[in-house]
Amino acid sequence: MRWALVKVSLAVTVMVVLAFAVPLGLVIKEMARDRAFSNAERWAATIGPTLSITTDRDSLNRAVQTTEVGIEGRMAVHIPAAAGEPGKAGGLPLEIGRRRAAQQDLETTRRIGRASISEVTGGFALLQPTAIASGQIAVVEVFVPEDDVSNGVATAWLVLAGVGIALIVGSVAVADRLGVRMVQPAQRLAGAAHDLGEGRLGVRVPEEGPTELRSAAVAFNSMADQVVQLLANERELAADLSHRLRTPLTVLRLNTASLGEGPAAEQTRSAVEQLEREVDTIIRTAREQRSQTHGVPGPGPGAGCDVSEVVRERMDFWSALAEDEGRKVRLAGVERPVRIPVARPELAAALDALLGNVFRHTPVGTAFSVDVHNGDDAVIVLVSDAGPGISDPKAALVRGNSGDRDGSTGLGLDIVRRVAESTGGDVRIGHSVLGGTEVRIWIGLGLDGRRTAGGQNGHRLGRRKRPAGVKGARGSKGVKF
Repeated sequence: MRWALVKVSLAVTVMVVLAFAVPLGLVIKEMARDRAFSNAERWAATIGPTLSITTDRDSLNRAVQTTEVGIEGRMAVHIPAAAGEPGKAGGLPLEIGRRRAAQQDLETTRRIGRASISEVTGGFALLQPTAIASGQIAVVEVFVPEDDVSNGVATAWLVLAGVGIALIVGSVAVADRLGVRMVQPAQRLAGAAHDLGEGRLGVRVPEEGPTELRSAAVAFNSMADQVVQLLANERELAADLSHRLRTPLTVLRLNTASLGEGPAAEQTRSAVEQLEREVDTIIRTAREQRSQTHGVPGPGPGAGCDVSEVVRERMDFWSALAEDEGRKVRLAGVERPVRIPVARPELAAALDALLGNVFRHTPVGTAFSVDVHNGDDAVIVLVSDAGPGISDPKAALVRGNSGDRDGSTGLGLDIVRRVAESTGGDVRIGHSVLGGTEVRIWIGLGLDGRRTAGGQNGHRLGRRKRPAGVKGARGSKGVKF
């Protein structure tokens, strides 16, 4: 494409230069010729008054010598024989100066009665007929050298040739730059498509170049983003579904402790442990594959649930296991419905992740509580326990980390964080009033997903401050199980 543009531009420019330069050069040549003969006619006309008065040789010689061309020997005067004065010229023709034109050309000029140009050695002779006193026709000859006829023509042609070459070179350079501007975006687009096909999902194309290629780059980048998003959603779904299996597995693992000893009990515990390892493998594999992608969409428009209802439902599920292990449980703030812009399965998965961590990573008999605070612009869900706590809360919020909890995939807190951030909220970890860990889920009530008042980017650690407009939990009535 680039070479084709150069060839087209070269051909068009050459044709344009030839179409204008050749006629212009011919016009300049003709103008130089006309200028030379016009000057010759002007010099010839200066002798006319003298010829109209006298045909005396001395007088005519003096008149000729007063002109520039006469001094240079380029002017001659030819008077016919009948015009000579009786007794002085002997009836012979009178010629002053050097004659270069042929006699036949002189006779032809007298006969036709108008100026003519005769080609002679070294140039041209302008023959100007002039009437004299005797009624005869004298001819004034002015020699015009070849150099005068072509004076300035060569320089003009050189200038025209230089301008033409400059135009050709300039057009080729411009066409080459335009070709590069068109070809490079196309090459980048082709290379990016090849890289995307090879599995390099992070490749993108600069949105530059001509309008059509820029539109193609925008479409390619949008397609690549959608491919990445689809893969991310698929792998995230695999990881989340696998993590949700951890909840019933935790219950099974804890229930196997009550089976006592024996081959059947050991076999059951071994099967549960193997199942847990397989689930962990699935989670880690999905996370490693997802490292090439980014971005997870939040809940769609209109998605939402009653947080009080979901909390009560999940606490009913976990209460039986808590009673078996002798854990004291407190539930507060769920007396009335509270709508939040989070899908019911997502909120249930987040609560199961937090409560499962309590059972999994705290000793048997450790108390825990769940508090719901309803504010004007946000809902806060607090999950607190009286366990040993997390030594590095900030690291625990990073996907793939789990603080100092050995054997954890770290996906549970990431699920919780994504649920909160999908509403413009966040997750913070600190120390609870029970002495262990407190996980605070800040859920924004703005359905447009914008950051609500009080929400901050990042995860501030340490003891929380009570947000404005949120009802205190200490005065609320706890529900014991």
